[in-house]
Order: sequence, then C-alpha cells, then structure tokens
Amino acid sequence: MDDEPEAALAHARFARHRASRVAMVREASGLAAYHAGEWAEALSELRASRRMGGDGHLPVMADAERALGRPERAIELSRSPEARDLEPEEAVELLIVVSGARRDLGEADAAVVGLQVPELDASRDEPWVPRLFYAYAEALQAAGRTDDAIRAFLEAAGTDVEGETDAEERAIMLGAGEGVVAAEAETGTAEAPADDSDTDDGDADDGDAADSDADDSDADDSDADADPAGPTA
Repeated sequence: MDDEPEAALAHARFARHRASRVAMVREASGLAAYHAGEWAEALSELRASRRMGGDGHLPVMADAERALGRPERAIELSRSPEARDLEPEEAVELLIVVSGARRDLGEADAAVVGLQVPELDASRDEPWVPRLFYAYAEALQAAGRTDDAIRAFLEAAGTDVEGETDAEERAIMLGAGEGVVAAEAETGTAEAPADDSDTDDGDADDGDAADSDADDSDADDSDADADPAGPTA
C-alpha cells in the first residue's frame, strides 16, 4: 500500500517531464516555421507549446499575427498576463511589434508613443537598443516627423556596432529627400518650366507651310505660262 503513492508521484513526474519535452519540440517547430515565413504553422505550434506550459514566445506570435494581416490580435497578445512577466529583451521586442501593428492600423501617433519608454536610451549597450531606435524612427516617419525620424535613425546607426540594420542609409535617404524638396521650394523649380519648343516648332511649321504654298503657287503659274494653248486644227 505504501508503494502506491510513490508510484503515483513517479507517474506524475514522468507525465510532466514528457509534456515538457513535447512542449519544447512544439516550441522549436514553431520557431522554425516562423523563420521560414510559415506564419500560420508557427502560430499553431507556439500556441500548443504555450498550452503545455512551454515558452510561447509572445513577440514571435504577435509578429506572426501581424504578418497574417491581424494587427489587432498582435495588440491583444501584448495585453495578456504573460506579457507582464517577459524578460527585458522580449518585452522590448513585443513593444516593437505592437508599434508596427499600430502603424498597420493607421495609428501613427500611438506607434510613436508606445516606444517612448525608458529603454529608448542610446547610452545603453543592450543588443536590442538599435532595433528599438530603428522602430522608433519608422514610427516617427509614419507620423510625418521626418527630422525626428532622421535623428532616431542616426541614433540607431550609432548604437548598431554589429551593423545589423540599414539605419545610416535610411537617415541619408530621408535627409537627401528633404534637401531636394527644400531646394525646389527655395528656387521655385519644384515644377519643370513649360516647354515652348512645341509652340516655336508650330510657328516654324506654319511659316514653312506658307512658304511651301507660295512656292507651289509660283510653280503652277510658271507651268501655265510654259504650256502651249493646245493642238491646232
């Protein structure tokens, strides 16, 4: 009789261990599907892992929802109880995904505000800092705040020691575009001047046509003078 509780405990431990291993397998399968761009499969596997007590990788799930055209669901995931217990890096990644979802919904200002967090600090050396500044720059650009977006892209470039982003190029492109617009506004060359060549060509063509008609008339008169009156009887 004393062996029965021990057997039950052993069975429970085995079941938990097995469920944990299955959850790990589903988690790995879900991440592989995500990196392959198989969004629906990734969600299915990660949800299963989450139900089994494994890591559901909320930022990945939210990003998959967004990729499937469901930004509202991405935002809902950010409000789940698990979101409050994320490690700092995952929490930042989830903020980035949610900001993108806000942009998808046309909520550009909300996308900006959602990233104005203490972690948005260029003096920090965490690996997610460049990505956070990059996402912030994209949100600013979507909100029409181009100058601020350029500064944020430059911050991202300055913290991106591994060269993972194209932040510097984005800043240069935005700055160049602004310079062209400003130069056109100052010089008044935003619109190309009207081309008068067609009018001139038309006038010239009219003159040539008149001269040609006059020449033809002279030629006709000349021919009339040269021709005989006709055969005589």
